[in-house]
Amino acid sequence: MFLLKRDYSNKNFIIKGFITAILLASFMYLSYFEVEYKILNTILGLFAIYLLLVIPKKALFVAGFLSGVLWCNWMAVSMQYYDLTYLAPVFIAGISLVYAIIFYLFAFYDRLVFRILTIFAFTYFAPFGFNWMKFELIFVDSYIDISKVAFFLVLFSFYLIIKLKRFKVLGVIPILFALNLGKGVYIQNPEASIFMPQMNIKQELKWEKDYQRVLHENNFEEIAKAIELKKDLVVLPETTFTTVLNRNAEISERLKELSYDIDIIAGALYVEDKQIYNASYHFSKGEIKVAKKVVLVPFGEEIPLPQFFVDLINKVFYDGAQDYSKASEPTDFIIKGEKIRNAICYEATTDKIFENLGDTKYMIAISNNAWFTPSIEPTLQHLLLKFYSRTYNVTIFHVVNGSPNRIYRP
Repeated sequence: MFLLKRDYSNKNFIIKGFITAILLASFMYLSYFEVEYKILNTILGLFAIYLLLVIPKKALFVAGFLSGVLWCNWMAVSMQYYDLTYLAPVFIAGISLVYAIIFYLFAFYDRLVFRILTIFAFTYFAPFGFNWMKFELIFVDSYIDISKVAFFLVLFSFYLIIKLKRFKVLGVIPILFALNLGKGVYIQNPEASIFMPQMNIKQELKWEKDYQRVLHENNFEEIAKAIELKKDLVVLPETTFTTVLNRNAEISERLKELSYDIDIIAGALYVEDKQIYNASYHFSKGEIKVAKKVVLVPFGEEIPLPQFFVDLINKVFYDGAQDYSKASEPTDFIIKGEKIRNAICYEATTDKIFENLGDTKYMIAISNNAWFTPSIEPTLQHLLLKFYSRTYNVTIFHVVNGSPNRIYRP
């Protein structure tokens, strides 16, 4: 009898953790399948937060581990391009274990107030600098506001519902103040008309030397289309030119010549003082301005560990390659008299790139999602860009290789 009871108890906490993880990720997978109903996302999101507050410690550990799998499994897709596919299960298990420990710590001191405070504190925390698991994000396509104040009101509301012995209906009141039933801030279109060509170059081809000329000529064809359409600006994706562009005189001169007819923003590598940068190049009237990436992808463009481990990992797994370098602050391009903030892929989904915006109302973000397709990554990035556009009241023009281009308005 005792054995049966213990087995049932074990299954019970696993089931609770499993359900919690599914609910926490439901908004993302529903969006992937283009199922976006605000009322559904509101109900599922609220239920997910409620379960985080009431399930037992062991169930939290399970929920954290499975959430790591559901939110981060796409990272393993890119490992094939480094011939590290065999490490993918270990990598995902390691990431998931980190989240399992974090979730378990929500109940380290098993009191409801402590759990609420640690869950809220997690909204300010990014393990290893990676901030794509955001609890506020689960409400991005719901009737709940995405601000931290609104998220705290949701937590406080559940505190009242759980603690009040009578009149539990009063616990709903804070949620009413967390609702967002209005429209976003209206921002008119920029003065410049923008051409955003859709690129779908497979990652295994992008850096093939035999394919490089074809790829580059394809870029010039898209620029020619934009000129023919009388656009003011053409934007090409991250590393669309697979070369160190500031050391490729032939391509740079062609782009400078074309920039008398149209402004061009294109992604490519930039090398300076033996440092390698992921960069955006802005060509205008024969002049070049370079925006170096400010926030690097953890474990993709930099290893967020002490230097000894950085050198060891790069030597063992990346043939001794060095981490990318980064700029200290974001760059704005001036196009038809208007400032437009530059962002490259991951950094467009971080607070850092939105610092010191001033009166800047527009952002151009370029990405290469071919690293991660097919996977949930483009969907998660899409939802994050929605989140940041609304948070900072910025219109984001996102030009991508490997997934759909989009414009995000607050």
